[in-house]
Amino acid sequence: MTEQSNKIMAEMQVRKSKKQKESFRAWLCGELEAAGYAPTVEKGLAARNVVVGDPDKAQVLLTAHYDTQAVLPIPNFITPRNLFFFLLYQIAIVLPLFIVLGVVEGVLLSVGNALGAGDTLAGTLVLTILMPLTSMGICVFFIWWILDGKANKHTANDNTSGVLTLVETALALPPEHRDRVCFVFFDNEEKGMFGSAAFAKKHKQAKKKTTVLNFDCVGDGDSIQFFPQKKLKKDEDALRCIEAAFLPAGGKDVQVVRSFSMYPSDNANFKRGAGVCALKHKKIVGYYMDRIHTSKDTVLDEANIALLRDGALRYIAGLD
Repeated sequence: MTEQSNKIMAEMQVRKSKKQKESFRAWLCGELEAAGYAPTVEKGLAARNVVVGDPDKAQVLLTAHYDTQAVLPIPNFITPRNLFFFLLYQIAIVLPLFIVLGVVEGVLLSVGNALGAGDTLAGTLVLTILMPLTSMGICVFFIWWILDGKANKHTANDNTSGVLTLVETALALPPEHRDRVCFVFFDNEEKGMFGSAAFAKKHKQAKKKTTVLNFDCVGDGDSIQFFPQKKLKKDEDALRCIEAAFLPAGGKDVQVVRSFSMYPSDNANFKRGAGVCALKHKKIVGYYMDRIHTSKDTVLDEANIALLRDGALRYIAGLD
């Protein structure tokens, strides 16, 4: 990997607070300017996107979110091609919340009844004010913990790997091909894809007509998979161009998925978007991703980054 990528891995894996993001953007823009680019920072919807190139004229957008997430006690387990396990895991995540709410409300209900609910002021206050406020407070804390809790210090896969893919590609791209592509580093994907939503609102051409390859969690897994949105999925020529450019190498396979799939990332905000990730495989579960959003997110397979960089360079070179 380049010197810039090694520095990101060693010193800049945490990009969560306002100060951390500002520092990373300043450094990133400086490195890209030194390489001959003219990066800009676009503001919108509480997000700051780093845009490298002209998104309204580029033939393809290569994107990745640079913000990092809060550390959680359990990993975010994603199965893009298995709806049953995907939904089952989402239920498992919120189940502890309902258990806690049930226990707390049961205790407060018992206290309220013991104090004489309906007959005494204390009992009535417990049931009509304290109980709903406590339940609301628990829900707010749960949401805050997931979206804005303590920063995860280990983000090798989610999404330092995507950031490195863009950096490696941008630095290796010949000057004569640079006007064909726009690199976009999205902010606040982890809080609700605010950065890509703001970008899509501002650049309607890109939202509706431009192919967008969004690299999110591409560092841990031997199967590199592309999950196109509905409009792009219908364009067989475009899918074949992706397959012709991104080639299997070093024991890694590459798949452009045409069957049912769902990959929840910034690609969802673009009609011709495709989410790109690295997956593992087990017989029952199928293709899956684990470790992310926890302290175990430490795996970055440099072969994946090289495969995607080389594929992106071939893809860009093949554009008319």
